[in-house]
Amino acid sequence: MDLKRWFYKKRLKDSRFEFVFNEDIPDEYVSIDTETTGLCPRKDEILSIAAILIKDNKILTGKSMHIKIKPQKEIDKTSIKIHKIRECDLKDAMEPKEALERFLYFVKNRPLVGYYLDFDVKIIDRYLKKYFGFKLPNKKIEVSGLYYDYKQKVIPQGFIDLRFDTILKELNIPKLKAHNAFNDALMSAMIFLKLKNS
Repeated sequence: MDLKRWFYKKRLKDSRFEFVFNEDIPDEYVSIDTETTGLCPRKDEILSIAAILIKDNKILTGKSMHIKIKPQKEIDKTSIKIHKIRECDLKDAMEPKEALERFLYFVKNRPLVGYYLDFDVKIIDRYLKKYFGFKLPNKKIEVSGLYYDYKQKVIPQGFIDLRFDTILKELNIPKLKAHNAFNDALMSAMIFLKLKNS
């Protein structure tokens, strides 16, 4: 076990989640995405979270989760314009603690895949630390980093546009409706597999 995993495991408040500290499951990954009330992981809240299993070079949309989460404060009108999630859309949403438990049971110890993954992990970690005492020890794979490495082989000295839409277009991946956690996780999974096998 590496130092980071050992450090997080020591802070675990709930022994049910010891499995997240196990070694990676071979050739299994989970693509994740969140929709949030803003872009500050220290104070904003998760409104929805999605995770899709990638196994043996296949995206298993039948093995996925997409959960809406009750915010603790009123949703800012500016963020509603982006993700289109209103308070009335969240009347049957889960409490944050239950949603994060479900997320952990789904993700387990698999490496995480995503675009702008650092943001998603930081905001998820804030919830996990509050409820369970630890941060995600999972390996993280940033698809824009994979794309950068891929493009460097072709144009080592050139400018590389890392915008999500550009990556989709360059890799000939269909663009789904944006600012939807499930769709964004699915597109990230497609980018990952295309680059992993290129």
